[in-house]
Amino acid sequence: MRTLKIALLQLASFQRDVDANLRKGDQFCRRAAAAGADVALFPEMWSIGYQPFDSGKAGDRDAWLSLAVARDAPFVQHFRHLAGELGMAIGITYLEHGSAAPRNTFTLFDRRAEEILTYAKVHLCPWDLPDNACTPGAGFPVASLDTSAGVVHVGSMICFDREFPEAARMLMLNGAELILTPNACELDDRESGIGDVRIAQFRARAFENLVAVAMANYAAPQNDGQSVAFYPDGTLIVRGGSIEEIVFVELDLARVRAWRERETSRDAARSPEKYAAISSPQHPRPLDRRAG
Repeated sequence: MRTLKIALLQLASFQRDVDANLRKGDQFCRRAAAAGADVALFPEMWSIGYQPFDSGKAGDRDAWLSLAVARDAPFVQHFRHLAGELGMAIGITYLEHGSAAPRNTFTLFDRRAEEILTYAKVHLCPWDLPDNACTPGAGFPVASLDTSAGVVHVGSMICFDREFPEAARMLMLNGAELILTPNACELDDRESGIGDVRIAQFRARAFENLVAVAMANYAAPQNDGQSVAFYPDGTLIVRGGSIEEIVFVELDLARVRAWRERETSRDAARSPEKYAAISSPQHPRPLDRRAG
């Protein structure tokens, strides 16, 4: 078994120009495949560059909604066929059409052009478009991804999901050994005083759950890049800069599995019967902005 090579596509989008984003995404997938990547991962909601609508502009919400695509639409299916053509798994992200409201969605096609995983973002930012115009996903599925490096059990969380320990925990409990994370935010925001706490937070999710993690973010000036990957022991594998680039992750699967085997006793010490309040909707939420 060789290393798994993941291409984090740290790109700047053409905003809401779906066709231009398709062409650029195609170009960078081909570059990733030419470099020997097994998996290519896009940043969050690539189809429209994670762009909102202007609520003060007449008709803009409807125009934005018209950009939502179904899973069998040409945009998504282009990357399915491309995965088969290149012999490389592709994790494509898009604004998915829904009957009530669209979803912020990630679909993973394997190297044989089979759809093996679709995940819709569960934790939506309540204060910000375009997230708060979407409907949340219903769970945290995990799939077996067949690659030339062997079978890898893969799940996904999207951007703000990273802020909730429960998301990564559910993926681990569902069998994930690798979490792919499309992202769209500032990750090295020193001006706000946050610094790179979001990177540290992502590292913690890996260590807490004995999983490898890999995250693709938008390049500057859209966001600030910093696409990153960690081993389950918290070791940094790679961290990108801010420019547009493909950030390659060389993931030693044997190392991932050896650490997971060594640390199983740590997970066995959990006491889930004492955590009921975490999942109870009736439990008080002292920091809930919607309270009152």
